[in-house]
Amino acid sequence: MLQIPTWSKILTGLILIAGILIALPNALSKRAIASLPGFMPKSQVTLGLDLQGGSYLLLEVELNKVIDDRLNTLVADIRMGLRKADIGYRNLQTKGHEVSVEIINPAKLDKARQILDALNPSASGGLLSVGAHEYALTASHGVLKMALTDSYIVQMRSQVVSQSIEVVRRRIDAMGTREPTIEQQDTQRILVQVPGLQDPSRMKTILGKTAKMTFQLVDETASIPEAIKGIVPIGDELLYQNNPVKGAPPIPIVVQRRVMVSGDRLTDASAGIDQQTQKPEVDFRFDTVGARQFADVTKNNVGQRFAIVLDNKVISAPVIQEPILGGSGRIDGSFTVQQANDLALLLRAGALPAPLKILEERTVGAELGADSVRAGKYSAIAGLILVVIFMVLRYGLFGIFADVALTLNVVLLLATLTLIGATLTLPGIAGIVLTMGMAVDANVLIYERIREEIRNGRTIIASIDTGFRRAMATIVDANMTHVIASAILFQLGSGPIRGFAVTLLIGIITSFFTAVMVTRLIVVSWFQMVRPKRLAF
Repeated sequence: MLQIPTWSKILTGLILIAGILIALPNALSKRAIASLPGFMPKSQVTLGLDLQGGSYLLLEVELNKVIDDRLNTLVADIRMGLRKADIGYRNLQTKGHEVSVEIINPAKLDKARQILDALNPSASGGLLSVGAHEYALTASHGVLKMALTDSYIVQMRSQVVSQSIEVVRRRIDAMGTREPTIEQQDTQRILVQVPGLQDPSRMKTILGKTAKMTFQLVDETASIPEAIKGIVPIGDELLYQNNPVKGAPPIPIVVQRRVMVSGDRLTDASAGIDQQTQKPEVDFRFDTVGARQFADVTKNNVGQRFAIVLDNKVISAPVIQEPILGGSGRIDGSFTVQQANDLALLLRAGALPAPLKILEERTVGAELGADSVRAGKYSAIAGLILVVIFMVLRYGLFGIFADVALTLNVVLLLATLTLIGATLTLPGIAGIVLTMGMAVDANVLIYERIREEIRNGRTIIASIDTGFRRAMATIVDANMTHVIASAILFQLGSGPIRGFAVTLLIGIITSFFTAVMVTRLIVVSWFQMVRPKRLAF
């Protein structure tokens, strides 16, 4: 009756040994871990922001800026198309999510509509698969209107937020931070948590830049004084460049609006040192298309200035001395070493599709995190001690067996968290403490069933065997309800709630294993060695 297959004993033993080895580094110092043999696991459970301190940022994607840029581009395309077709128009403007233009000659309304219709691509042909046009085109009393469709806006929001999350992740990873948490909140918000980062200023600077780089020609014929007054030639714009003289006002520069080469053609960027001036610089390289465009521009505009614009600010405006045909170049903008490194990082990570606004920021100090770890450790130890005492007082020797299984359950739980790379937070510690109380539930059910069988006059062997077999259905039912609750918490919750759900779910699985397999193995081994005449519990 009380026979356990040899393969089951071996498998249980291997799982316990592996769990102890994997969880062991969590109880050692960094120096002790470094001295472990090479074959030993050395990973530890990653502590969350509330346990080791760090930085917390809640960002909002400014989708309206993307929509405005999209509509402004459409206005420029409409203006160019109507002029080429020699169609008179007036009141070309944007309002809300639409662009409207009034056609002066009603006889050319149909032709103008064809031009606007050609500027209205089907979203299904691009990255946004909504199966419809991006704009709804309508005509009324000589006025043509193109309004962004609701379905396109929804799809665009999803794409912009997803792309922003990916760019944010690349930028933070490039900073060398460890185990950041980057996830979407609501429809337009991004949560960023970086454990261990005590000074978030550099992270805010890097995430706050759109890093949209363009290469545009400088309009040398434009009058700077007139441009400052607001009189800018058509097709130009007034931008500013930082003055190399400290404290001096920025330098105004009039550049052509037309983008000669876009920064999304960059394939690599790195900080370096100019061999002649010994000043920091940023070296960059284009892809095949960008290299061809860059070569054409520099070949056709030798002697002119070429503005390198980052987020509507000129960072360098060198004179094109000769054609640059290799597809690479350098930016010398009077940088510091840190500024050159940050700019190279931004260019490598790519431009954000929309600006990010910081809604909330918090910094958790290392001391507060240490206090949280200490409090969590004390609460876990206190919970373990209380459960151990209760089980010993209630069930005697069998209570000790349950306590051994409970300790092994905590070890397996830590080992699993370490193995899957989970991040342990305060709610996670709460899940561990709750698991300790739940872990002995199965033992209580088994032991009470054994007691009942003994009171009914069964033998010791029959009582133990029946206790483990008959309690199994109840144990499985109880654990399944906890698994379902944990899955719901994980699916519907976010952040700390998910951390609690993960530790609770893992704890349920490990407690089932230790209660059913480990406790049974201990009890059967004890019975076979001692052969007691009666059970005093």
